[in-house]
Amino acid sequence: MRTLDLTPLHRIDRPYRRCSRCLLDTEGPHEIQFDESGVCNYCHAYDEQMRKSYLPPEVRKEKFAAAIAEIKASGEGRRYDCIMGLSGGMDSSFIAYLAMVNGLRPLIVHLDNGWDAELAVKNIENIIQRTGFDYYNYVVDWEEFKDMQLAYLKASVIDVEVVSDQAIFALLHIVADRLGIRHILFGDNPKTERTMPKGWGFHKNDLANMLAIHRRFGTKKIKSYPLMGTYDLEWYRRLRGIRYVSLLHYTDYSVPEVKAILEREFGWRDYRWKHCESVFTRFYQGYILPRKNNVDKRKAHLSDQILSGQITREEGLARLNLPYYKGDDLQEDYDFTVRKFALTPDEFEAILAKPPVPHESFPMDKVDLSWRVKWKLWRVWGVLTGLFRTSGRRLVGGRAWAGLKRGWLRRIETNLDKALGT
Repeated sequence: MRTLDLTPLHRIDRPYRRCSRCLLDTEGPHEIQFDESGVCNYCHAYDEQMRKSYLPPEVRKEKFAAAIAEIKASGEGRRYDCIMGLSGGMDSSFIAYLAMVNGLRPLIVHLDNGWDAELAVKNIENIIQRTGFDYYNYVVDWEEFKDMQLAYLKASVIDVEVVSDQAIFALLHIVADRLGIRHILFGDNPKTERTMPKGWGFHKNDLANMLAIHRRFGTKKIKSYPLMGTYDLEWYRRLRGIRYVSLLHYTDYSVPEVKAILEREFGWRDYRWKHCESVFTRFYQGYILPRKNNVDKRKAHLSDQILSGQITREEGLARLNLPYYKGDDLQEDYDFTVRKFALTPDEFEAILAKPPVPHESFPMDKVDLSWRVKWKLWRVWGVLTGLFRTSGRRLVGGRAWAGLKRGWLRRIETNLDKALGT
């Protein structure tokens, strides 16, 4: 058994300082500044975002009702009126609850990348059973997915989670487009996901960056892994009329209250830390990032709760001082991950020992003038096709129009029906 050491392999040489209001500090690859009171730039950015985007309660209530009405209208005569991803985590589980109590008919989509934690599987099963929603579980080819993750690890870039996030976002758009669904319920949370330092992640839809990393360090051809770049996202949005709906923006999100609702309605059980519904994400946050990049994402997660008034700074510090893993859990995750990647411990540690490399060292999606012109043309065409769809529904009725639309997609929908077991 290898003795695991959490001492950071790579540090940025600068004096240590922690924000006087949140938990972010000078550790890790990010730019942080402090004002005369010792408050960091991330706190000020959070306040500015809340001031601009977090609406008064009565306005949030109106916008929530309007969003629900719009989703229902778009799905008239269709099997589904929206689509959503479900990881078994708190935010996506609460979205499923909101869909249930507001009478929406979503198709639940899950990307099975081989890393689901046992507790996440149980939470998902309980939610599907309680809601009765149709469930589509897409099992990505493990050898392809492993090759992509190993490419990112060998490239020494920080955001290995791009591999999962990219596939999830792509899958949702691909399935939505095939079924004629226009709304994706999105778990973006303005109160508890806003202080993550820029240097701790990367753009999730930068396809050029992903393919460049894979060409350099991967060994297998991409055949079944879902792909969607910046340009594809704009095509789906502007031409196909598919858009995200962030219902959590219109709720007064409180972690203790949401947790209580999920426990009561679904028998949902919480994880030790945020995003631990994936074994790899748990290990990535609990070992890879602290060891390789001197990054503890709990600082950002807890800072969000502090800034939104859900916990005090003292409570946040107390939680941060708790070990990420209990007992032998770290050793179990380490052994499982290394074995699943078909590496030896020495090979894995050699990968972590490589100096960090910025994502920007590899090619990235470029948004130049020609693409901006295309996006504007797509937008115009999207508006025209949207008017055509609206007029068609009004002329022949929602159910008849949906029947015509299904005629164009019958073969694809039949394949999905088989996958859904319906």
